[in-house]
Amino acid sequence: MKIDDNSPTIIAEQKVRSGPDENMKQQKTTQVDKNDLLSSLHDFKQLINHIVGLHKIIRNFLKKVTIRNIEWHTVVGVSDAAATGVLTGAFWAVKGGVIGVLSNYMKMKEMPVMTITPSFQQTVSITSFKCMIQVRVGHAILAGIKLVKYWRGGWPEFKSKPLSALSGENTNSV
Repeated sequence: MKIDDNSPTIIAEQKVRSGPDENMKQQKTTQVDKNDLLSSLHDFKQLINHIVGLHKIIRNFLKKVTIRNIEWHTVVGVSDAAATGVLTGAFWAVKGGVIGVLSNYMKMKEMPVMTITPSFQQTVSITSFKCMIQVRVGHAILAGIKLVKYWRGGWPEFKSKPLSALSGENTNSV
């Protein structure tokens, strides 16, 4: 990356090597000016606003979902005892995070039953997940109607070239 001396733009060079021996080379040069930067910021804001609206609908639906009888059992191991211990701890962290997110967005009637069994002698990864999810049909239909109504408004209006294909516009970016 370097600043262009003739105009107020940034020049970015990209070298791509491909092939099994990485012999074939391509060089691509692009210029980024303030309009490209401003349109990228506009697109980012539009995308965030669109995702926030969708998130509200989904979050309100998930408040009405009830989870019962979660059982999550895992057997994990990689022939090395130290690595298996670290992997077991990482699996506990992931499971705790997933259960935390589920309990934050949905109602949990009972404490989940979770186990992780380390297998120090062999390389193995087995997991079993069982649960009951209770949703009233009326709540699901209402959430579906809200989603259809939300998406009927269409995609946000993107200005930059990579995202403008989603909104169906033609832009004149470099």
